[in-house]
Amino acid sequence: MNGTELKELPKNAERSYQQSWGLRFGFKPIFGATLESLDYRRLHDYLGRVLAGDVPSFEDTRQWEELLQNMNFATSTPDRVVVTVNGMLLFGQNPGLFLPQSGIRAFCYSKDKPDHAVQVDEYIKGPLVSLSTSTGSVFEQGLADSGWDFVRRNTMPTAWLEGARRFQRWEYPEDVIRELLVNALVHRDYSISDADITLSIYSDRLEVRSPGELPSTVTIDKVRSGLRYARNQTLFNVMRDYGYVGDRGMGIRKIVIPSMRAHNGTEPEFIEEENSFTVRLWKESRS
Repeated sequence: MNGTELKELPKNAERSYQQSWGLRFGFKPIFGATLESLDYRRLHDYLGRVLAGDVPSFEDTRQWEELLQNMNFATSTPDRVVVTVNGMLLFGQNPGLFLPQSGIRAFCYSKDKPDHAVQVDEYIKGPLVSLSTSTGSVFEQGLADSGWDFVRRNTMPTAWLEGARRFQRWEYPEDVIRELLVNALVHRDYSISDADITLSIYSDRLEVRSPGELPSTVTIDKVRSGLRYARNQTLFNVMRDYGYVGDRGMGIRKIVIPSMRAHNGTEPEFIEEENSFTVRLWKESRS
């Protein structure tokens, strides 16, 4: 090869290369996905209700092609305009058909360890964003809302009366679960095609595992301190437009940690392993 040999990348260089690919993956074209693969109801909702902008007519194919390419939801190939990974994740009619890694694998166990006697094993699929009515009420759930619904159905709330008023507390705070699910959906490495986000409920804890390591400059200490980062800025921006991302992207510091302390006095655990990042919530204090 002209005197040049291919050499194995050093581990740190290999990780940087893989992460840079993960950062670009959202712009990748899905060659089998034409614009008809998108859910135009959700696109209308996003452009009209959420962004309060003009929406092309259904028949204006050229304007839709131009608009979706400008927003990086579609891209031009030599043959046709096709949907990008980001466009499919956010607004696809059936994202799992083109991106099998796009869903959430949800489990509920009766004990504190995974075993064959799993009570619930559910695959949650669909686009990231929900479809809402003109007043903003959810009509069809997206992944983040469906994930919370799974937790709600498979945990037991505590209820009590104070005078004539009835109060109820879930085993895990809703705002914390939503924050963790949105973080996993936005920041996971979608270039890892053989792994799903996993949501696991055990007898004593709940875990959300996201495929992909933290970016090379990000540490767990920085995450706890409120460092803002986005593996996929397009997904982050759209989820923020819908109101899923709050506190300027500092949800771990401003929502997850203080909410769990106020809820039951526990500290969330953040675990980085090879090709995954897990957040663990404890059901009750272990002290």
